[in-house]
Amino acid sequence: MMQDFNDNPHRRFNILTGEWILVSPHRTKRPWQGKNEEPAKFSQVSYDENCYLCPGNTRASGDVNPEYTAPFSFTNDFAALLQDVPEEQFDDGLLKAESESGICKVVCFSPNHALTLPIMKVEEITQVIALWQEEFIGLGKRSDINYVQIFENKGAVMGCSNPHPHGQIWAQRSIPEEIIKKTQQQEHYWKDHKKSLLGAYLEQELELKERILVENEHFVALVPYWAIWPYETMIIPRRKVETIDQLTDEEVRDFADIIKILTIKYDNIFKTSFPYSAGIHQAPTDGLNHEEWHMHMSFYPPLLRSSTVKKFMVGYELFANPQRDITAEQAALTIRSQSNEHYTNSI
Repeated sequence: MMQDFNDNPHRRFNILTGEWILVSPHRTKRPWQGKNEEPAKFSQVSYDENCYLCPGNTRASGDVNPEYTAPFSFTNDFAALLQDVPEEQFDDGLLKAESESGICKVVCFSPNHALTLPIMKVEEITQVIALWQEEFIGLGKRSDINYVQIFENKGAVMGCSNPHPHGQIWAQRSIPEEIIKKTQQQEHYWKDHKKSLLGAYLEQELELKERILVENEHFVALVPYWAIWPYETMIIPRRKVETIDQLTDEEVRDFADIIKILTIKYDNIFKTSFPYSAGIHQAPTDGLNHEEWHMHMSFYPPLLRSSTVKKFMVGYELFANPQRDITAEQAALTIRSQSNEHYTNSI
């Protein structure tokens, strides 16, 4: 890595989307006089009678949650996508629209209201991954579903409306734009080199060791060279798997372990319940052969300077080009230096 890149503005290329980002590492020296957020706090109660995700409670829809003791999923009561939508198209000159259908699910990670992934046991996170796999298989085999997006919004600053540990799954008929871009980029590389784009990238990263954070037998966590968010990270399976259901039991265990360690390091950076949006990108379920795909999980956290100062895409980022204020290498050094033990264990 050229030293000047850690001090001066430059552009980096995202191999998965085919887009460039602007990096401006000198901007972290500017004073901050903007808004400060309240730092995220950990819940102190294992059960909240007013929480619509806790076991046995009544949700806004009137449905009652079972007394679940393991990860639990249900169809979102206020889903962004609906199943029974009439197929319609509108095409009038430059005005185009078409109906969209799908299924939105909520995945409760634990019956315990106070837990988050970094303070859950590896065995408990393994159960979450098993439910992700089960939902992916069930939704993905439907003829009216061509993509399944698994994700988590953690923290109020990321729009999470309930602190109970949970994520979501949106399955839809069309293939989202990010997946179209990533499919095209991986397909081009596969056709030219007969190997996985992310696999080749991972080989180079493991040789350089500049952005590697955590690794075990089956997975590697790193800061992508083209990261946009301040402490953006990616978890990549060493073996090329196209979708989450292809993971073996051993790989699921290692996946759970690396999720736990990475999220512990996140919390330790600013001694807070670190907010982020995390999602798994994998091959579409459109019935086509997607041998080019290499599944991966990304984390997009908004914190940059402290637990109270957030970084969002605004101004130039929205109207011109994605931009970040620290290099991927600087972010990797900060994350990597954090303990693998959660900071609350010493309080």
